[in-house]
Order: sequence, then C-alpha cells, then structure tokens
Amino acid sequence: MATPTSQLAPVDSSPIVSPPLTEVGAEQLRQWKSSGAILTFQRWVTIIGSLVVASLALCVLCLQFGATKLDMGTVLSALRGWLGVGTPDTAGTDTSAVIMLHIRLPRVLTGFLVGSSLAVVGAALQALLRNPLADPYVLGVSSGAALGVSLAMLFGIGTTVAFLPGLPLFGFVGGLLSLGAMYRLARSRGRLPIQSMLLAGVILNAMLTALIMFITSIMDPNRSAGLVAWLMGSLTLSNYGILSMFALYVVGGAALLLQKAQIMNILTFGEETARSLGVETERVKKQLFLLAALLTGAVVSVSGMIGFVGMIVPHAVRMLVGSDHRVLLPASMLAGGMFLVAGDTVARTILAPSEIPVGIVTALTGGPMFLYLLLWRKDQLV
Repeated sequence: MATPTSQLAPVDSSPIVSPPLTEVGAEQLRQWKSSGAILTFQRWVTIIGSLVVASLALCVLCLQFGATKLDMGTVLSALRGWLGVGTPDTAGTDTSAVIMLHIRLPRVLTGFLVGSSLAVVGAALQALLRNPLADPYVLGVSSGAALGVSLAMLFGIGTTVAFLPGLPLFGFVGGLLSLGAMYRLARSRGRLPIQSMLLAGVILNAMLTALIMFITSIMDPNRSAGLVAWLMGSLTLSNYGILSMFALYVVGGAALLLQKAQIMNILTFGEETARSLGVETERVKKQLFLLAALLTGAVVSVSGMIGFVGMIVPHAVRMLVGSDHRVLLPASMLAGGMFLVAGDTVARTILAPSEIPVGIVTALTGGPMFLYLLLWRKDQLV
C-alpha cells in the first residue's frame, strides 16, 4: 500500500492536481483528504484565501500606527480616495491623508513585498538544500547582495532616479556569487552537511561584512551614515517610484519560483530520487539559485539586510499547513509579508517619535527561533 505524504497529488480534477491514486482504496483516500495528507483545491483556496484576508486586514490596521496615530475612519477615507472612490479632499489634501498615503502606505506595501520575497526565497532554499536552517541571511546571500549594492553606491550608481533600477542588478550579482561560494565551500561528497553549511555561511558573512565596513569607511561621511542605517534594515526610503520598480522584480521572481513548486516537492526526497523521476536536478538547482539571488538582491537594494524572515516564517508555516510547496510557497509569501509589516510597525512605534531599524526587530525575533531549531531539533536537520 502506498504511504501518504504531503507530496502526493490530490484525487479530484482541479487544476492543481495530478492523476488519481489508483493503488489505494476510496475510504483510505477520503481519510487522507480529510486529514490534510492530500492537498485538495478546496483546502488550497481555504488556506490562501484566509491568509489574503488576514494580510489585507493587518496592513490596514498597521496604517493607523506611527508617530501620529490615525483613527480607522481617516485611514479608510484616505484609502477610498486613493482608490478613486472617495471625495477629492480625502484623496490627498487633508494632512492626515497625506501622512497615510505618501508616508505610511508605500512603507507598508514595500514591507509586505520585502517580507514576501524573503519568505519565499527561504522556503525555496530550504527545499533545495533540504534544511530548515537555510535562509538568505544565514547563508551569506544577503551580505553578498549588500556588498554589491554598497559597491554600486560607492561609485555613484543608484544615487539618481535614472540609475536606481541598477541597484537590484548589483545586488543580484553579489547575492549569486556569495550563494555559489557557500555551496562550493559546504558541499562534500555530493552532500551538504548542516555543520559545513553554517560554517560556510558564518565565514562568508564575516568576510563580506568586513568588506562592507571598509567601503563605509572610505565613503563620504554624509553618505556613509545613510549606508550604515540602510544596512541595519530600514523601509524609511520607500516611495511609489521605488515601490513600482521593486514590485516588478518581486512579481517576476516569485511567479517563476511558484512554477517550480511541484519540482521542489520532489527535490525534498533527495537528488538521486529526483533524477530517477526525470528531474534535471543540476539545471533546476541553477534556476533556483538564480531566482533566489535575484529576489534577495532586489530586497537588499530596497531595505538593506533584514535577517531571519526567510528562516522562521517558512518553518512556522510548514508546521501549520504541511510541506507541499504548492501551498507552502504562497502561504509563506503572505505570512512573510504580514510578519515584516507587523515588525516594522513595532519598530516605528515602540520608541515613537524615534524609530529603530526593522532588522533589529526581526533579529530579536528570529535569533531565539534559530537557536531552537539548532539545539532542540538538531536531529531533524540532517
């Protein structure tokens, strides 16, 4: 009798299913479907739909908070004006509406995109490396992307609107090179041991951080202060121009990752099993590495280094919805967006009117989770 796993395809004829499982009885299949062992279209819609509603509600709620607290009526009126269904004065002439539409709304939207990107990249890397500790920050990918962006800023690229789209490209190259270096350093006899992976990540982080600090030390003091604040993780530079360009990178990269969900399910069983099932593992690994570096580079160019989102969010979502990447990837994106929006709200309100970098909030949240995974669940991380 076949063994139920989260990767087994559903039985119904919905668009996300594979051919029916004929080797098991109808009653057994019914029990697996009701328990969540088999992904059905109804279950997918329920999970993703619930997260979409929760995301919208959280984003609207977080628009209230900041140095000046706004009431919900003002927020909703400003949003209706922004969407073109309100009166002209609610669309931008009122002071509260201006604060909400031109400061908080782009910041919340950017935070949601950043969190979504980090979470989906973390989930993809965890599937590729078969390790829940995989994360762009832990593996040094974020540091590599930050080095690429820092070099671009050192030479004046990205300081004007005309060259602003080039920053994610520099981040992409830096993230890709650091990810490739980590993979080469940690791989041993066809395997990727957790100890080697973490050690390679620590070494790369240390070296790349030193190079970033060197660049900071030789820059103009006025520019270096902004670079340091950006490196700690910040969404304060958000505006609709940056948001629109960033959204292009995120939507394109995330869409390509979501197309690989079924292949990621197969990769979790190991490369040998994947090859025996017809997956071109080397080509798929290169594609996933490229997409991970692309999204990480875009994120770092906008928000700096924000750590642990790509590790703790997919792990928490996996415990709730299972390991099927057809639901895990979109659920992680929505949960990651909510996590970072909530974290940024805490960062800009806990010491208002002063702000703390959102990277500090995510590190204080993700650090204990990292230790939990490493110390108390290490037997499951091999």
